[in-house]
Amino acid sequence: MKPGDKCQLLKIYLSEDSKYKGHNLYSAVVHKLKESGIAGATVTRAIEGYGKGKAIRTARILDLSASLPVIIEAIDTVEQIEKVLPTISEMVNEGMIFVTDVNVIKYGKE
Repeated sequence: MKPGDKCQLLKIYLSEDSKYKGHNLYSAVVHKLKESGIAGATVTRAIEGYGKGKAIRTARILDLSASLPVIIEAIDTVEQIEKVLPTISEMVNEGMIFVTDVNVIKYGKE
């Protein structure tokens, strides 16, 4: 992947306590993305949010046991994202997955 390539952002919203084969789903997804050769991925833990069930999850001190939202972002060429998407879609049984086109301005050291 380099600036000017047609790229896409794969974004996945899920719960931090979501599991895949006994492991944290977000970790399993990141490892699968790496194994598939995706250029890079980041997991971000939210401090507050809600989803389909409309229950608000928050990181406030009284709610430490709350299952917070987690966002996984990965960017690569259209071809690479399209190649890994069926596998990722199969792994994520709850949550939201979307892909959008992005313009990469800079990637790595120049």
